[in-house]
Order: sequence, then C-alpha cells, then structure tokens
Amino acid sequence: MTDYLQLISVPAIAAIVYWTIEIVKYTVNGNEKFKRFIPLTAAILGAILGIGCFYLTPDLISAPNVFVALVIGAASGLTATGANQIVKQLTKEK
Repeated sequence: MTDYLQLISVPAIAAIVYWTIEIVKYTVNGNEKFKRFIPLTAAILGAILGIGCFYLTPDLISAPNVFVALVIGAASGLTATGANQIVKQLTKEK
C-alpha cells in the first residue's frame, strides 16, 4: 500500500499547487506582476507541501531526508506550471 501512496505523491502535490495557483490567479484578476512570479510561487508552494508531507505523512513521500522532500515538492510545483502551459497552448486560438 505504501508503494501506491508514494506513486501518487508527486501528482497529488502538482494538482494541489495547480488549483491553488488557478484560484489565486482568479482572485488577483490578471495582475501582470503576479503572473511573472507564478513559477517561483508554484515551486515554493510545492516545496512547502513536500516538507509538510515529509513530516506529517512520511509514508506518502519517498524521501530519505528533508532536503530531498523539498526538491521533490519544488519539482512537483513546477510540474503544475508546465501542466498549466500545456492546457493553455492546446486551447489557444490560432
């Protein structure tokens, strides 16, 4: 069962970061200053979630130490930014 949980930790963090960023983008209503910092915000939020998973649910993330959990979380946050760009490019009018 723990192997299954470790398998879904990265997509789960990415999904949480993706929807959090979407909600924040909706509330700031197109603020260009915020849009420039979306990848940094996603990486920081992902890192926080990775560290939180490491301490709160150690079986969820396969990290031997807190630094690896931070890197996994930050990479998951940046994955959310990439997923956003995939959706944006696929739905863009030509």
